[in-house]
Amino acid sequence: MPSVDEQLRLLMRGVVYGDEGVARAMENELRERLAEGRPLRVYLGIDPTAPDLTLGHTVPMRKLRQFQQLGHEAVLLIGGFTALVGDPSDKDSARPMLTLEEIEANGRTYAEQAFKILDPELTVVRNNAEWLSKLTFQELIKIASKFTVGQFLQRDNFAHRRERGDPIYVHEFFYAFMQAYDAVALETDAQVGATEQLFNLMAGRTLQRAYGQRPQIAICMPILVGTDGHLRMSKSQGNYIALNDSPEEMYGKVMSLPDDVMIDYFTLVTDVPSEELEEIRRQIVKRSVNPMDVKKRLAREIVTDLHGVDAATRAEESFARIFQQGEIPEDVVEYRMSLLNDHKVVIKRTEQFGANPPRETFDTWHHLPSVICAGGVVSSASEARRLIRQGAVEMLTADGMKKVDRPLVVLRDGDLFRVGKHRFLRIVDSDGKE
Repeated sequence: MPSVDEQLRLLMRGVVYGDEGVARAMENELRERLAEGRPLRVYLGIDPTAPDLTLGHTVPMRKLRQFQQLGHEAVLLIGGFTALVGDPSDKDSARPMLTLEEIEANGRTYAEQAFKILDPELTVVRNNAEWLSKLTFQELIKIASKFTVGQFLQRDNFAHRRERGDPIYVHEFFYAFMQAYDAVALETDAQVGATEQLFNLMAGRTLQRAYGQRPQIAICMPILVGTDGHLRMSKSQGNYIALNDSPEEMYGKVMSLPDDVMIDYFTLVTDVPSEELEEIRRQIVKRSVNPMDVKKRLAREIVTDLHGVDAATRAEESFARIFQQGEIPEDVVEYRMSLLNDHKVVIKRTEQFGANPPRETFDTWHHLPSVICAGGVVSSASEARRLIRQGAVEMLTADGMKKVDRPLVVLRDGDLFRVGKHRFLRIVDSDGKE
């Protein structure tokens, strides 16, 4: 293993607590634990509340990989039981409760997606349903007795809900108990999580002490903002980069980032050395570098890490052809006209023809959000509607790409739509290719 100072320098890069006292205490404890010269057991828990992992999930995952690369034991914990409650840390209202079947379906590919970052040969994968599903009510009472209601009500999100008179459900308290017990069950030396999860990570320390274990070290990573540059990356916000995105789609999404978040992305989701990042930061401030070139470097780094060098090269070439030279990609998603009846909308309208009396005619339109969703370009019709409202859906016309400003359109063979900056859908005749 590298020296303690070298390990500490790498492992504390990007770590944020929001409290200088906590930061010093955690760094000192980590130094002491590293000085023992043994592999530490470090874990990251991910709740399968949605089918896809995003680039935001890779921020703590990359920190776990750093521990792994230094020779420590990395545990990826799938929250098959904590997902029943859902982490309330970032919510101003209670999460909808999922069924075990939904959780199992969501988590089916989590390890496979995580292995884009983690080494599968060196990663221990566990599911907390192994132990949490076996806890008795007596054991739950014992766990709960180690915490007070006041501790929970001091949490910002609970405090805000209490001030507004919004309900705080008792089962939401269970999440911290459950995550704390994960640390006990795994007997961990450290846990990696997001800054907003500090309460949960510290709860693990409390419970480990109660069970006679050394308290784990909390390693807190910042939240990655989404492609809009403001809100946290989230599928529900539509501002996410999924680990399962194609290299071309991933590259295009990175290129759509606002310039002012580039350094955060470099810091949190790439391995570019800190010294080089400082130089990039200085160049941006002095305007001695074109921000587009910096963003291309960022996109290459991210796509290379997740898909490999060759895929990143192809994605960069594709981006240049499509977005800088105006070409349409060859692999456009095609939707057959024979399927459009499923999305047909018949509208009655009254027309006045000179001196003739009014007559009623019927126009056939199609619900574009449903078509875009059915074509697999977006995950839901609601996401497509949001993109239309934001002016992010365009149709190719004789005058070039024009924004679509309404959900109902008349569709014809050959119509081409751009959804966002990097996805295309073409309507083809029923005799088109499958």
